Amino acid sequence: MGEPLEQKQSFPVIAIFGPTASGKSAVAEAIAERVSGELVSADAMQVYRGLPILTNQSQARLVAIWPLDHEASLGEYARLAHAEIDEILSRKKTPIVVGGTGLYFRAALCELGLPPAPKPEARERWQIAYDELGPEGAHALLADRDPETASVVHANDRRRVVRALELSDLGHTLRPTVDRLWSEDFRHASIVFGLELRPAELEKRIKARTRSMFERDVAGEVAQALARPVSTTASKVIGLREIAGLEREQAIAVVIKRTRRYAAYQRKWMRRLPGLVSVRADRPIGEIADEIVEVARTRKRLPSARAD
Repeated sequence: MGEPLEQKQSFPVIAIFGPTASGKSAVAEAIAERVSGELVSADAMQVYRGLPILTNQSQARLVAIWPLDHEASLGEYARLAHAEIDEILSRKKTPIVVGGTGLYFRAALCELGLPPAPKPEARERWQIAYDELGPEGAHALLADRDPETASVVHANDRRRVVRALELSDLGHTLRPTVDRLWSEDFRHASIVFGLELRPAELEKRIKARTRSMFERDVAGEVAQALARPVSTTASKVIGLREIAGLEREQAIAVVIKRTRRYAAYQRKWMRRLPGLVSVRADRPIGEIADEIVEVARTRKRLPSARAD
């Protein structure tokens, strides 16, 4: 027989989501001190080594695990996240999943039924085919093989078109993944919290953090990073290309603008998370952490940090 449900629910997973610059990592660290917890990052950009300033890397598991030339996948991340969470739970500690990348956040908490990883030669073959056929030609081929996926993947989205064509070879499709993302069928008892900030306050924090990155020589960090090969997925880090190609003030303005847009997208994503407990984030970190811990203890009898 398996472990009693009561014992399982004594150690829930705490999950913290919020827009960039909302203070997720600081809040998660404060919670960890209060509940004997350990952080697991759910951030698609913090997985890369070499950009600690630009990606605002935290002290969490699954941070800086891959070189910049590594092509990341949701399935690979999910397997690693599940292993980390299970290991923390096995030691009677509290996993604290923290991040702002929606798909990674859900993948860490749930079984998404992700399709299998492709063989390296298959990916290379379809990448070449995409480039030879062009976006429209490759998309037309996908529409013939998997019309449902083609209807939700844009022709210019090279990575997803290539992935969909790989899966069509294996008799799988990308489309089912989209429909499973909003399930509340967590792998473990979990409580999801969302950090809420007024737009004006969030804008202020984004500007301050961006300028702080430049004061810490993010430009030098980016120059070093781009001296080596960079994967398609790593190249999506906000500011990577802009900082390398623009004057300082221009780069700051563009990074702020792109970060603002991304934060707006994250806020929309957060509102779609089922069972989310909203928490005001315009307060001292300790006060936010105390509220989250109190809610978690009330709902799932969370142990204190002094528990053995």
